[in-house]
Amino acid sequence: MIKFENVIKLYSENITALNRINLHIKPGEFVSIVGQSGTGKTTLVKTMIGDEKIDKGSITIGGWDITDITQSEVPMLRRQIGVIFQDFKLLNKKTLFENVAFAMQVCGGSSKKINTIVPHVMKIVGLQKKMDRYPQEVSGGESQRAAIARALVHRPKILLADEPTGNLDSLNANEIIELLLRINKFGTTVILVTHNREIVNRLKRRVVTIDNGTIISDQAVGRYIL
Repeated sequence: MIKFENVIKLYSENITALNRINLHIKPGEFVSIVGQSGTGKTTLVKTMIGDEKIDKGSITIGGWDITDITQSEVPMLRRQIGVIFQDFKLLNKKTLFENVAFAMQVCGGSSKKINTIVPHVMKIVGLQKKMDRYPQEVSGGESQRAAIARALVHRPKILLADEPTGNLDSLNANEIIELLLRINKFGTTVILVTHNREIVNRLKRRVVTIDNGTIISDQAVGRYIL
């Protein structure tokens, strides 16, 4: 599903963001990628979604070698990878329904398709009764659920959650993690990038630890070791 082979990413001669990363994530896995701030987690995410080009090595997503991906090909990649961010990135002047629908509209989705798929994904994340509300009218946890719904509209094979609980209290954070686990049970590969020790240890899933741009640990049933 996802394969990094000897990946090196340099920001300058003195800054190596990723140093010979070798990582293989299989279809249907739930993997936590952990590490302190500035250790390379964000760079790893950016290379995976085509936001950053690597200097050496190769990256393959679903059999597609994206090492030299062009800007025109990035939207196609993003349909395979749903991305959830810490700050939600919702549009305040659009309702939750409109925010989710917008992800389909920019890709040319028809009104009929939008009106079928959006209510379906909103039901999956438990927001079917709040679709007409605006982001400022719902809680942080509900905003993140809307962001997850937006990431699901293209039925991605991979869901990449970059610090999805960073702005949430423990109750809402736990609900988001439970939702990600439920999505994973549907067969979607889930990659959770986090520094939340409690969540990682409770999951008892695979944990990949990055430090100074290098994978220092890859545990099948892991714990947060830093």
